[in-house]
Amino acid sequence: MDRQLLIKRYAALGGKLVDIQPSKVIRVNTLRISEAECVQRLSVIGVQLKKISFLKYGYEVLASPFSLGAITECLLGYYYLQESASQLPVQVLAPQPSDLILDMAAAPGGKTTQLAQWMGNKGVVIAMEKANFRIEGLRVNLERCGTENVIAYNTDASKVVEWPVRFDKVLLDAPCSGNYITDADWIAKREPEDFSRNTAVQRQLLKAGIDVLKKDGVLVYSTCSSEPEDNELVIDWALKNLPVELEPVDTIGDPGLMRYNNQELSPQIAKCRRLWPHKTNTQPFFIAKLRRTQ
Repeated sequence: MDRQLLIKRYAALGGKLVDIQPSKVIRVNTLRISEAECVQRLSVIGVQLKKISFLKYGYEVLASPFSLGAITECLLGYYYLQESASQLPVQVLAPQPSDLILDMAAAPGGKTTQLAQWMGNKGVVIAMEKANFRIEGLRVNLERCGTENVIAYNTDASKVVEWPVRFDKVLLDAPCSGNYITDADWIAKREPEDFSRNTAVQRQLLKAGIDVLKKDGVLVYSTCSSEPEDNELVIDWALKNLPVELEPVDTIGDPGLMRYNNQELSPQIAKCRRLWPHKTNTQPFFIAKLRRTQ
């Protein structure tokens, strides 16, 4: 894709194309260690951390004399290397110890282990991952982080509608177009027509997630994309075709777009949040919170 085309596209959406690299961030895993003990232990070996105000367990890495992905504390599961925006969907979902939760696209396990942490290893998380090659990484991270309430399945999450079970909450971190922050070659590999490539799968997964929700249950839909085709257009479709309503997403970011390409979208979509890197110093992200109404 031509860079100038993307600049114009994002400007029309109220955003900006910027060359930034978000800070390294860890999530302290309180299933293994207390926050205070983890911060102190890392400080002793020269790692400087700063608490991130909008995250419950997130810390920005100000300085480290070595890679944080290859030290004893990481291998012991005391923390998880997880970008700050990526920690928000679970916070918005707000898991409780009594919940039965479906994680529809679980690997590599960042959000899955975060769900278990918020639940204190109580309740049950059903984690589904379609890709065979990603299951081993998920399994390793579940074990490393000390999760005890997660059952992982190597299956297509859209088939969950065949299960005789209904969930209190669902997390759908959907397949999407990705973004130029996390993939250095993203702009060169994308064309505008690619942005709708995942629409059918996104709709299928979202419908399946709503179908297996209990009445008044909550589904959080998220992507690491700035593209309306992955985000607002999918949610607008859901509002028109599924028994759902949107609830406010109480976190950082701009309201969701209510207009795109001269198309008016539901005003409810303002309750969603889209994160622009130049405003939040995170990767691009989108979060919607849907409640089943019947």
